[in-house]
Amino acid sequence: MVKSQAAPSSEEIVTALQELVGAEQIVTDADELREASVDRFKKYTAVHGIYDGPFPAAIVNATDTDTVSKVLAYANDHRINVVARTGRTSTEGGLETSVENTIVLDGSGLDTIVSIDTENMQATVGCGVQLQTLEDTLRAQGYTTGHSPQSKPLAQYGGLVATRSIGQFSTLYGAIEDMVVGLEAVFPDGSVSRIKNVPRRSTGPDIRHLVIGNEGALCYVTEVTVKIFKYQPENNEFHGILVDDMATGTAIIREVVTDGFHPSVVRLYSPEDARQHFSHFYDGKCVVIFVVEGPEGIVRATSEEIERVTSQHAHTAVDAKLVEDWFDQLNWGADKIEAEKRVMLEKAELGYTTEVSCDWSEVVELYESVLHRVRTEFPAADDLTMLGAHSSHSYQTGTNLYFVYDYTINCEPREEIEKYHKPLNAIIVEEALRVGGSMVHHHGIGKYRAAWTKEEHGSAYPLLAALKSTFDPNGIMNQGTIFPVENA
Repeated sequence: MVKSQAAPSSEEIVTALQELVGAEQIVTDADELREASVDRFKKYTAVHGIYDGPFPAAIVNATDTDTVSKVLAYANDHRINVVARTGRTSTEGGLETSVENTIVLDGSGLDTIVSIDTENMQATVGCGVQLQTLEDTLRAQGYTTGHSPQSKPLAQYGGLVATRSIGQFSTLYGAIEDMVVGLEAVFPDGSVSRIKNVPRRSTGPDIRHLVIGNEGALCYVTEVTVKIFKYQPENNEFHGILVDDMATGTAIIREVVTDGFHPSVVRLYSPEDARQHFSHFYDGKCVVIFVVEGPEGIVRATSEEIERVTSQHAHTAVDAKLVEDWFDQLNWGADKIEAEKRVMLEKAELGYTTEVSCDWSEVVELYESVLHRVRTEFPAADDLTMLGAHSSHSYQTGTNLYFVYDYTINCEPREEIEKYHKPLNAIIVEEALRVGGSMVHHHGIGKYRAAWTKEEHGSAYPLLAALKSTFDPNGIMNQGTIFPVENA
């Protein structure tokens, strides 16, 4: 009988990595390892300096694809868990180290803009290139990525692709999966796969989607080629209206989108959510926002359609300058994160979100059922200071609902997740699945929605599971993310 190989100790892992890629690329500082053990899902305990582990053995700062390949091959040979990361803006526990002596493989050093091809309208970047950096570079030349998540000042391309991210201009430009032309990825055995850049092809299943959205559970994204677009901000137009209820707002945004028009921004806020963004004009009503951009003729035609549709419903117009001013302040960077930390420490208050999606016919039902269940079933409902939702990404067949909840924390820091966020998250996920929607729209499954992965996919789950068993047969890639840990 052959004995199973003993897992290497943290000291053995560090020594092996130093020999493999050089000591200068290995981080073993205790404080950095503690911080690397969590992501923003545990931000309240982290801001209080609480890190309960398990902790990684080391962080490897990769600067090229070869380093990523060597580290993954070593980890695969020795059955060591690996967490892939770049910009560190994940929110669903995907960056947590759920296994002792994990290797955190950081690709922020792959930060080269490889090429900008304005004839073929595409740009190629390393996984560590910040979205803001590429966007600023393109805008100086009259182009844009079209991708603008709130995390734009911090997010990097590896994470954007791995989490299947979306930006605030998605109704016009699409989400990251619509922007990716080709990419390079490294698999657990160290093999490097390059998916070439072509406009489209009919050569079997679209293998880009084996990589896009894999959340580091199948492979490591090292390079990405994305579409670019002309940047014409001089044509931007802003629209805002107030309506009495979510049903009216949903009807308005649905008609604009399904009539074939594509404003870059289409948003609907419930009164509760509107209060924190538009307190100076929301007047206790739902707020509908449109931003229109692109060539002048398209902008004018789209604005006319918005005006036509809104005229058919009772509404109050909002000064366009107020909408523009609000939107200019929407993104968050390091300064807003620090401000959020101060509020958590000084006031014991926290705001969090759970975003889902559903068909048009289920939007109002989902919104009302979630609010009803939270208000009547959530044990700590008296601690809620805000409960609302907004739609921010719409499609021909439906939209998303981004539920937002703020609460005062009346418990010890370690108890916050169990008392507040997990039960609130569960209610929203359960209701989305009940109405036939998706439990996640764009933040990724991470580790904290993996319990519902099988229910999400139903009879298609074996297809997803087959990807894991095929590409990561030794289970070294980000254990517990996307794929539920059996018997956990």
